[in-house]
Amino acid sequence: MLYFAMTDKAIAKEIGGRLKALRLRSNKKQKDIAESAGLSITAIQGAEKGETTFLTFIKVLRALDALDNLDSFLPEIEISPLQLAKLEGRKRKRASGQ
Repeated sequence: MLYFAMTDKAIAKEIGGRLKALRLRSNKKQKDIAESAGLSITAIQGAEKGETTFLTFIKVLRALDALDNLDSFLPEIEISPLQLAKLEGRKRKRASGQ
């Protein structure tokens, strides 16, 4: 998908649609997700339209048992070998004895 050609609102709508598809694939009703996440049905409907807060998005993912999808969404940045070597140089190697 060409996200750079899309507006921010269009990207949010796309993510909301994917959230809805995930809920439907899990065969759960909006009401069930709302109760499980401690949210209103209106909040779930908004999330599925891409009109939500990040905290609500996380709560919905948790209710869908899909928090592991966050690793695909925004993977953890690993330290490069060069950065690791620089950090290693700053480690204490012995006690001062005082």
